[in-house]
Amino acid sequence: MRPDKSLSPFEIRLYRHYRLVHGVRIALAFTLTFLLVRLLKVPEGTWPLITLVVVMGPISFWGNVVPRAFERIGGTIFGASIGLIALKLELISLPVMLLWCALAMFMCGYLTLGKRPYQALLIGITLSVVVGAPVGDMQIALWRSGDVILGSLLAMLFTSIYPQRAFILWRIQMASFVHAFARLSQAGFSPNLVERPRLDKSLHKILSDVVKLRSLIVPASKETRIQKSLFEAIQTVSRNMVCTLELQLNAYWATRESHFVMINAHTLRETQQMTHHTLEAISRALYEGNPSPAKAHSARLTEIIGELRQIMPASDGGALHETSIHGYVWLSLELARQLELLSQLTGRALRK
Repeated sequence: MRPDKSLSPFEIRLYRHYRLVHGVRIALAFTLTFLLVRLLKVPEGTWPLITLVVVMGPISFWGNVVPRAFERIGGTIFGASIGLIALKLELISLPVMLLWCALAMFMCGYLTLGKRPYQALLIGITLSVVVGAPVGDMQIALWRSGDVILGSLLAMLFTSIYPQRAFILWRIQMASFVHAFARLSQAGFSPNLVERPRLDKSLHKILSDVVKLRSLIVPASKETRIQKSLFEAIQTVSRNMVCTLELQLNAYWATRESHFVMINAHTLRETQQMTHHTLEAISRALYEGNPSPAKAHSARLTEIIGELRQIMPASDGGALHETSIHGYVWLSLELARQLELLSQLTGRALRK
């Protein structure tokens, strides 16, 4: 998929209700698979249905379902082979068959704690399904194995019909975070307020929203072939921005005298406005797939950083008064640097 693809209003509404869409998709897939199994009179017909739910149920994104389906097919084939050998050994000697199964399950348990735990688990599950057939009945064992593979293929088929993309949801939720951050920043530094607004719950909420985005990194990386390290870097910068904003609010409202000075400082007011414009530009870039406007705001933000550095030694007054102003200016510099970095990283993700 193209990372810079512009998102339509329909896509945005659809992905904001992705759980509802996922539920409808599974319901339709289950119904159609059930009808297919009944019409074709597939033996052991419960296994395609079980496999369909297992593969599609926990994860809805294309970047997750395809690897999961292939892992299930691979684990099924390997587990079925071990199970068929076990059924043959049972005809020769039950103790030998039990020893063979015990060794196979030991291997499953060992590999489950490795790089492909799901596939290793499926080897054991398929082995259990196959050896559960009547003694020496290879036909039922083969049908069960084939039904599991059929269920995996059907899961891939239904998921491929207007598939849900983790990268698109990541863009939408990341844009929502940036927009919410901009609103909190405006609310916290509004010159019309005489008392500090209570934004603790809102800050914790947007921080929690950023942490939840981590679950989308792996499937989004698989869908776009963008390195996970780029998503991780955006994740880290976003978390740091929330922490910086919280500290900045503490410094801004520390004392009445310093607060009055900062309200009337032209460069600081311009920094706040430029910060808001940059955040809105990044949010629009995530929706539209075009990072160019965000770059233009980032360039102006770089100029303001230089102006802020000149303010640092200029303030005077009491110790607490001076510390608050210096702290706020330094945090403004840090937030501007983080915003510039976020703009660059977002542009890299959209250009990939």
